[in-house]
Amino acid sequence: MVKVEESMRGSSEMIASMVIAGTVGWFVVMADQTPHVVVFWRCLFGALTMLMICFSRRLFKNLTLNKGALCLLLFGGVALALNWIFLIKAYHLSSIAVATITYHAEPFILVVFGVFLFKEKINLDKVLWLIFAFIGTVFIVLGKQSTSFAQQDTYVLGVLYAIVAAFFYACAAIITKKLKHIPPQVIVVLQLFVGSLILIPVASLGEAPSITFMSWGYLAIIGIVHTGFMCVLLYSAIQKISTTLVGALSFIYPIVAVLVGWLAFDNLLTVTQMLGSVVILIAATGVNLDWRLTRRSKLKPLAVGKHQ
Repeated sequence: MVKVEESMRGSSEMIASMVIAGTVGWFVVMADQTPHVVVFWRCLFGALTMLMICFSRRLFKNLTLNKGALCLLLFGGVALALNWIFLIKAYHLSSIAVATITYHAEPFILVVFGVFLFKEKINLDKVLWLIFAFIGTVFIVLGKQSTSFAQQDTYVLGVLYAIVAAFFYACAAIITKKLKHIPPQVIVVLQLFVGSLILIPVASLGEAPSITFMSWGYLAIIGIVHTGFMCVLLYSAIQKISTTLVGALSFIYPIVAVLVGWLAFDNLLTVTQMLGSVVILIAATGVNLDWRLTRRSKLKPLAVGKHQ
C-alpha cells in the first residue's frame, strides 16, 4: 500500500513537472527579452532557488570536488545555458510547438553519443527509430505554416536551432551521468551559477532598470518555477517511479507546449507538421522505452567498438 501511494505521488509530481515545463515558452515570449537576457536571469533565479533547497536538505554535506569534476561542471553549465539560448531562438523563429517537438530529438543524440563517445553497441531497433525520427523532422520542415512566429525565411533556421538546443542538452545530460557521485540537485545549482556567470558579458545588465515590472515577473517565474521548482518535482518523481513511467510521462511536456501555442497564440500545426510531430514523439518513446520493431533474438547488435 505504501509503495502504491509513493508511486501515485511520484506520478503526480512527474505530471506536474512536465506541465510546468510545457508552459515555459509562453512565459519566455511574454517576458519580451532577448534570449541571452532571459537565460541569464533564468540561471540566476534558478540557481538561488536551488541553492536554498540544497542547503535545506543538507545536500552540500561531505561534498568533494576534484579538478575533473569542476571541469565537467563548467562544461555542463555552458552546455545548459547554450541549450536554453538556442531553444528560445527556436521559439521565435519557428513556434513554441514546433521547437519543443523538434527539441525531443535529444534521446537520439544521446544514442549517437553513446556509440561514438562511449563505444556502446546499438541494435537495429534504435537505428530504425532514428530513421523514423529523421523522417518526422523532414515532415516538420516541409510543413511550415504562415504565422507571426514562422516566417518563410526563418522557419527552417528555427528547426535547426531546436536541434542544436537538443545537442547541448544531451551534452549536459552526458556530463551529469559522469558525475554520479554528486547529487543531481547540486549539479544543477552549480551549472546554473556557471551559466549565469558566462552570460554576464552579453546579458545587457545595464539595461536592467528599463525592464518592466511585468517582464521581471515573467523572468522570476521562469527561474523560480520553471527551473527550481520544476527540478525539485522532477528529481522527486524519478526517485519514486520506474524509468519506463518517467519516459512515458515525459511526453506530456510537448503535448502541453502544443496546446499552449494553440490557445495563447492561435499557432495551429499543419497536417504535415502534425504527422511529423507524431512520428518524432512515437520514435522518441520507442527509444526511451526500448520498444522492439524486430525479433531481437535473431539479430546481432550493430557494434561500433566495445563497452567501456
